[in-house]
Amino acid sequence: MKRRSRLGWLELILGVLLILLGVATILLPGKVFGGLIVLFGFAAVIMGIGDILLYIRMERFIGFGPVISLISGIVSVMAGIMLVVYPGAGVMVLSVLFPIWFIAHCISRLSHAGTIRLFSGNGMYYTTLILNGVGLALGILMLFRPAFSLAAIGFIAGFYLILLGTDSIILACSNVGMR
Repeated sequence: MKRRSRLGWLELILGVLLILLGVATILLPGKVFGGLIVLFGFAAVIMGIGDILLYIRMERFIGFGPVISLISGIVSVMAGIMLVVYPGAGVMVLSVLFPIWFIAHCISRLSHAGTIRLFSGNGMYYTTLILNGVGLALGILMLFRPAFSLAAIGFIAGFYLILLGTDSIILACSNVGMR
């Protein structure tokens, strides 16, 4: 019986947390600008750490790592810490920070889609392409339409967090999460 590596368990826990956070965001969109900003900060820190760990593990096993994963991980950690420490400022920059975070994370996932295809097959590869393509489109839409971003951030963020959670759970259950 194969055992889960730490990367697989981290992705599974992250996926469940992201789905729960996404459902809470959709059900309570007015609370997004209050208490949930801190939770989004924690989610960004966890996702950033996951991207940094992915970079480290890929570099150790194949000799090079996707540098974009390292960069997006650092940006995610910095954005998450900012949201946790200064939630009031998070409300002000939410319309810019969320789209940048969405775009950075999607580009990171898309940059190692080839590795996912190699280890997990075509199904996971196409799932990753579709989910992260939708996230990239939403991030670009929110970046160029800040009024749209502020009006619909709860629903867009909730939907996208559910997509990210689904992507993380599928990745955790694939061969990438096995030793």
